[in-house]
Amino acid sequence: MSIDFQTWAAKLQRLHGLLRSLAPAGNARGIAGPAGQEWFELLERKLLPQATAQPWLVVAAVGGTNIGKSLIFNLLAGENASAVSPLAAGTRHPVCLTPPGFDDELTLGQVFTDFTLRRWQSADDSLGTEDANLLFWRAGRNVPPRLLLLDTPDVDSDAPVNWQRADAIRQSADVLLAVLTQQKYNDAAVKQFFRRAAAADKPVIVIFNQCDVPDDAPYWPLWLETFCRETGVTPELVYVVPHDRAAANELRLPFYDVGRDGRQPVGTPGDLRHELAALHFDAIKIRTFRGALTRVLDREQGCRRWLDEFRHTAAAFDTARRELSLRELARLDWPTVPTSLLVDEIVAWWDAQRAGWLRSVHGAYRTMGNWLVWPAQAAWRQIAGEARDPIAEFHQDERLAVVETVEAVIAQLERLANVGNDILRPRLQALLAGHSRVALIEELRTAYEQLPEIDDEYRQFLRHELETWQQENPRARSWLRSIDVAAGVARPAITISLAVGGGFLAADVVHQAAVQAAGHTATQWAADAAITSGVTVGGEALVSLSGQGMKQAWGRLFLRLQTRFAEQRARWLAQWLEAHWLRDLFEELRAGAELVELPAFHETNTLLDELSEVRE
Repeated sequence: MSIDFQTWAAKLQRLHGLLRSLAPAGNARGIAGPAGQEWFELLERKLLPQATAQPWLVVAAVGGTNIGKSLIFNLLAGENASAVSPLAAGTRHPVCLTPPGFDDELTLGQVFTDFTLRRWQSADDSLGTEDANLLFWRAGRNVPPRLLLLDTPDVDSDAPVNWQRADAIRQSADVLLAVLTQQKYNDAAVKQFFRRAAAADKPVIVIFNQCDVPDDAPYWPLWLETFCRETGVTPELVYVVPHDRAAANELRLPFYDVGRDGRQPVGTPGDLRHELAALHFDAIKIRTFRGALTRVLDREQGCRRWLDEFRHTAAAFDTARRELSLRELARLDWPTVPTSLLVDEIVAWWDAQRAGWLRSVHGAYRTMGNWLVWPAQAAWRQIAGEARDPIAEFHQDERLAVVETVEAVIAQLERLANVGNDILRPRLQALLAGHSRVALIEELRTAYEQLPEIDDEYRQFLRHELETWQQENPRARSWLRSIDVAAGVARPAITISLAVGGGFLAADVVHQAAVQAAGHTATQWAADAAITSGVTVGGEALVSLSGQGMKQAWGRLFLRLQTRFAEQRARWLAQWLEAHWLRDLFEELRAGAELVELPAFHETNTLLDELSEVRE
């Protein structure tokens, strides 16, 4: 893909902004921010500042101690701009020479973001002992246009701050002048420095300094081969510079081009300054960008690895959240909802199906039925005593279930606080140490007392189930409607027969308790009889509609209604615990599990894919 610098610069700026926006969310979940990581430093120090600026070519002389970097720098500059010291680690602060007439410190600041810029005063500026990262600069007399030429601290200095500064220059530079000697070409610290440069695809020009020319000619190809093999560097150019103190003092040391393999015979001295001026600026900038971007996009060490930490952390939070699922923590047998509650709701639903005149008739008959059945209720109480209140008993059982559930949840949380994963364990330990069980149960008991017996959500479910049953059993629905109308016309006889004995209804009245039976009409009891044991009055057609298949269908329906009620009450309990006790913990686990759902996370991945295409 061809590179459009403006588009690429916009993508880099957007990537940087996205990474900055993701860092706080990651930090909150234990993911270290990208700052300080190699790939992010390249993005901030190299790619971002230079992608949007005029394509200056940053050429830096780099290498180990006592190899003459500053001398090579002065030779290329054509003037003594950096002090040459016989002491190890003499250069402590980089020196930058710009083309004549350059006076744009703002641009330099964008290129060298890790340094505080200072105007150059003398060649001794680079030897200063200040702790701050300083970069001294001025316009050079002989620096080619669009070239920024640098002398740098040693990469193998005993002072860590020196090689840290050299590393920052490496990240900002486009071309590295690897100044080597017979003593330093195989130095471990030097090789480590250039391995990083090769990994970023930095163009490298090798300069063997302090050579005996031509006596060392058989050896420098071997030095070069070892250096390249150990570092992965493929040099663009290779020069040798003779050891000649007098010529060095007069800045007239020659540069001999010996070919990229070091085996070209020494001939007429070359002009390295001219070679640098003739470099293909745009091509090198593109190459440098691609090399740096390769490090940013690297799967093992780059931005994608950082994003993988988000994925792994989100998975750990999701695992913790699932382990903490209250429905899984406490599985219990919720008490069965009383049949009377469901029957009342079914009656209300059926009553709503009736025509207006029929509803009025049945309402009047229900009142009459209550009056007629009252003697039967009183007689039954004399025989069996006061009937148990199934709803009151149900509430008592529910309260007990709530307390047992909370105790079970706390026990499970205590177990997880000891054996849970690294995300869950410390958070649960803090939670359990700071809350009273007694206070929790009292709060929960108060909330339970405010629960309606049947709420709108369950009522809607129940009516949907009943309407579905009607649609699946059209013949039964037709029969029920027919008998309902007939009962509305001939109601007195049916009501009286209910009051004085009821035949097939008697057993069910005893089973349901008289107080429940008193509120039912004859048609309602006909429907209930169809549920339980079938109806024999009304002919063979009725028997076929209300036989064993009908009984099983109604049984399955009641089971679904009871199961849904228990599920809904258990869900209420779980939701209450989540909202009033575990809210902050669940919110933290949810937010952690949804790290990879953040829009910035998705956009970052998309942007990395687009930048990968550019890199290729």
